[in-house]
Amino acid sequence: MTTPIPPTDFTSVTGAWLETYDSGERQFISIGSVALESGDVLEEVVIAYQSWGTLNSAKDNAILVNHALTGWSDVLGWWPSMVGPGLPLDTEKYFVICPNVIGGCQGSTGPSSIAPDGKRYGSRFPTLTIRDMVAAEVAFSDALGIKKYRLALGPSLGGMRALEWAVQWPERVGVICTIGSSAVATGDQIGTASIQIRAIKSDPHFYGGDYYDKKQGPIEGLGIARRIAHLTYRTEAEMDVRFGRELQGDDTGRYAVESYLDHQAVKLAHRFDANTYIALTEAMNSHDIGRDRGGVAAALSAITVPVVVLSIDTDRLFPPRLQSEIAELVPTAAPLATLASPFGHDGFLVEVEAVGEVIRSALRLG
Repeated sequence: MTTPIPPTDFTSVTGAWLETYDSGERQFISIGSVALESGDVLEEVVIAYQSWGTLNSAKDNAILVNHALTGWSDVLGWWPSMVGPGLPLDTEKYFVICPNVIGGCQGSTGPSSIAPDGKRYGSRFPTLTIRDMVAAEVAFSDALGIKKYRLALGPSLGGMRALEWAVQWPERVGVICTIGSSAVATGDQIGTASIQIRAIKSDPHFYGGDYYDKKQGPIEGLGIARRIAHLTYRTEAEMDVRFGRELQGDDTGRYAVESYLDHQAVKLAHRFDANTYIALTEAMNSHDIGRDRGGVAAALSAITVPVVVLSIDTDRLFPPRLQSEIAELVPTAAPLATLASPFGHDGFLVEVEAVGEVIRSALRLG
């Protein structure tokens, strides 16, 4: 069913190429070529994925998990207590599967992958959209023989993709659950993201995106991007209560909050590729469920599958009004579920019990 293909993507940290971090066992499958919205064709596409549980003989017990921007295929690594026997994504009942998105750097074809000409894509990697990502996920599902998912769910970027499944492929999902996400990228999101992209491209070690054969990649630029992003993932109140104006207590003279953000930047640099960060961020910026469909309201009102929408009350990256829009305009949507959390957008990672209950409710609709 699957073709073992060695991963060809790596992340440059200090000049040495290190195999991308992954805390679990991955499988690899070739899905052929993917025609993109831009008119380009991404050839010889490989998808890395992980799965838990057993796909039944009817192949109708599968759950698709769509990871967020810097997530990866190992759900157990970034969403602990969510997958396993008796847990919300119960592996005694369901076959849970999470593919690494195209454009990624955790095993699926992305900018750091080897292109058909034997060289890394780098700056030649084509522009992606959310719809392109879903097209690849559909081809991936076909390759595994999965015609319909009981549930497609995801947070943030993953929620965008889950919503696209409901709009474009309703016959292939029983129900979707979108968490801390939106129907369209806002000006505020695009503005914040554009600064992050500029930070990476301004790094003297970016080399126009062709840094894979250099001694050092754009580590500093990626780190600045991560610092900016992380502040949007959390809340002002948390930063003040947790760190305030405290100094780190070492010889650097840094504030404690600076040290915290530095730590987040270093962690990402050890497992992520700057070109992937740009590619996936630009895809999120392009997100508009209503594009060429008569607008957002028209696209959402045409959805026919059950939709569960989870909002996080302190989310400043995807504020609750964006989830309210989906719940109000989708005729098959359940009442909006709201998670009270002091952790902002990252609440979906932290408040696993509350999020798990929402996922259980979604499965009851599928």
